[in-house]
Amino acid sequence: MRAGLVLLSLAYVLSQFFRAFLAVLSGPLALDIGATPDDLALASGLMFVTFAAMQLPVGWALDRVGPRRTAAVLMLLGAGGGAALFALATSPLHINLAMVLIGIGCSPVLMASYYIFARQFSAARFATLAAVMLGVGSFGNLVASYPMAWAAETIGWRAALWGLGGISVAVAFGVLALVRDPEAVKGEARGSLLDLLRMPVIWTILPLMFVAYAPAAGLRGLWAGPYLRDVFGLDTVQVGQATLVMGMAMIAGTFAYGPLDRVFKSRKWVIFTGNVICAAALLTLMFWPDRSLGLSIALLAVIGLAGSTYPVLIAHGRAFFPTHLAGRGVTLLNLFGIGGAGVAQFASGPLFASAATAGALAGYTALFALFAFALVIGLVIYLFSRDSMD
Repeated sequence: MRAGLVLLSLAYVLSQFFRAFLAVLSGPLALDIGATPDDLALASGLMFVTFAAMQLPVGWALDRVGPRRTAAVLMLLGAGGGAALFALATSPLHINLAMVLIGIGCSPVLMASYYIFARQFSAARFATLAAVMLGVGSFGNLVASYPMAWAAETIGWRAALWGLGGISVAVAFGVLALVRDPEAVKGEARGSLLDLLRMPVIWTILPLMFVAYAPAAGLRGLWAGPYLRDVFGLDTVQVGQATLVMGMAMIAGTFAYGPLDRVFKSRKWVIFTGNVICAAALLTLMFWPDRSLGLSIALLAVIGLAGSTYPVLIAHGRAFFPTHLAGRGVTLLNLFGIGGAGVAQFASGPLFASAATAGALAGYTALFALFAFALVIGLVIYLFSRDSMD
């Protein structure tokens, strides 16, 4: 099983890469195929929404088919095929289709790991294990920053995508060969998604789940690149270096959050505090988007660091799920987390285009406001949640 989890970690590195690489390719894609930031926001949103929509069938497949075949088959066809289509793209439409395929391919990877953790380890250890997996996978954020920018400058973005497609196929076959499914749940208990939705405690967690991942995913995955280029005049390599800082902060935050629920004997207040800090950084960027390059990069790093509460939020909700619904439970939470990021990306493109009629700076101010106020609303509802460590 250890070798299988290593392969799933590699698969998740690819998943994180595909969520974030558009930020550093905004310049080359604009030159080669005429893709605007609005086009890339749509493509990124399609990836996230497809990823989210797949969580329901993925949850069913994890409980019924098992994580090995679920992750391997979808990654082979989706991530491998999507990367190949991206490498062949000649228009923004091709990028959209490629990102849909990539969303399908990446959709089961993290949840396959979480399913194994939920079935084979105690709820008390789940947050730490989930954070470690997320932290390791988040190295894909680093590869999607300066290394991807360097590759685009040296061998070209098409060659880089062909290479990533080949790696995706190899990892998918590795997952098929090395991952071992947990034993089937014994007994007649089956249940359904409706059983989860009837739990009132979940409805105080889901709104924050919907908005908490969106700021880091949206900014690191797309808008940080155009923002730094338009407001501060950075080139592709400099954007890669700046987003590398945010990616490193996201990794540090993910690892840091893992043990904090046990240190402070609370999941709820660890999550709440982190997201308050994230909201404060977003509001600061909203009020002073062009104060200085150093301040903006530092605030993006704070958003990445403090906003990495995703694994603890998953652990918060998972603690209330019965064993036979573990797969569907964690994928339901993931649906809201990834779905929220997708909806935010869909909203961000038209919002930016509309606000930017008054200048690019106004467009980015509107984006920061969108992420900040959505997060504040989620936090208000989350105040009524029950701490799963009580």
